Amino acid sequence: YSEEEAQPFYVNAPYGIVLVHNGNLTNAGALKQELFELDRRHINTGSDTEVLINVLAHEIERVGRDQPLSPAVIFDAVAAVHLRLQGSYAVIALIAGHGLLAFRDPYGIRPLVFGRSQQGAGPEVVVASETVALEGTGHQVERDVAPGEAIFVDLRGGVHARQCAQQSHRYPCMFEYVYLARPDSVIDGISVYQARLNLGETLAQRLISTMPPSEIDVVIPIPESSRPSAMQLAQKIGKPYREGFVKNRYVGRTFIMPGQAVRRRSVRQKLNAIAQEFRGRNVLLVDDSIVRGTTSKEIVQMAREAGARKVYMASAAPPVRYPNVYGIDMPTKEELIAHGRSIEQIREFIGADALIYQDVDAMKRVVHALNPLIDGF
Repeated sequence: YSEEEAQPFYVNAPYGIVLVHNGNLTNAGALKQELFELDRRHINTGSDTEVLINVLAHEIERVGRDQPLSPAVIFDAVAAVHLRLQGSYAVIALIAGHGLLAFRDPYGIRPLVFGRSQQGAGPEVVVASETVALEGTGHQVERDVAPGEAIFVDLRGGVHARQCAQQSHRYPCMFEYVYLARPDSVIDGISVYQARLNLGETLAQRLISTMPPSEIDVVIPIPESSRPSAMQLAQKIGKPYREGFVKNRYVGRTFIMPGQAVRRRSVRQKLNAIAQEFRGRNVLLVDDSIVRGTTSKEIVQMAREAGARKVYMASAAPPVRYPNVYGIDMPTKEELIAHGRSIEQIREFIGADALIYQDVDAMKRVVHALNPLIDGF
């Protein structure tokens, strides 16, 4: 990556457009070629966001040729963009002198919400990925941007909306509920916190069917997104919940860091064990997911160094066997610890005395139950 790939991206023709994008275009390579050969637009970076902004700019120019830029023209352009793009995309774009455009892919894979406020000089409209961004700035959440929908906010604060996809379905990314989103967010009508509590409940059922809870002295989460699941699991199996690791908030997410040595070192910089919670105990560590396995291996070792007698590991997510191609910076399948390995082989790699994974069907069932109107995951 380079600073040239940092968002937002900007184009100056046919209008000044500044754009940010959450997601991943799976046909970015083909689109880049199309833009060069057919649309006569040059892409200067490897970012799919630059591809996306140029597709949008081209379609606005094509649809709006010889007529004023209006919400109808913009929505027709977004409809054409939907036909060209493949993958996930939640997009916010500022069109200079006209207003703010936001739209979401026809499957609603990545989240997008908007809200309003009457405070200040006049009405304000805010669009963001998560509801907490609106609540933190004093705005009232109005609703999610629907899959395939576009909204346009004109310079007077008027909100125009239209479904721009020929077909749309609501298939949000499960990883938002497992790991990515803040627990106090609500995505597509589902509380992220409640989803994680539900995952802890089904994980407890899975654990009970795998090993006697009597072998566990204490349940300890791996900060931070696993806490709700760990608390619910501990309650279900009747064991104390304790904070055994303190997190350094100034270290980023380790599973996306480049290089095994960097990730291993970063775990030690990111987490510090509270020895008294481990010493002489059989501990169950609960994490939101296990990706490469190197972080889990290091954490298990830290628990042993802190004096744990036995170390069990439970994952609130099922085995991650394939990369998520829709916007999470995940490794190739060969780097994923669960790809091509049995649970026993993974357990041996991370050095745990037992390893319990969430069940895929149970995960889908308990999260989907929070909003049956969602088409699925």
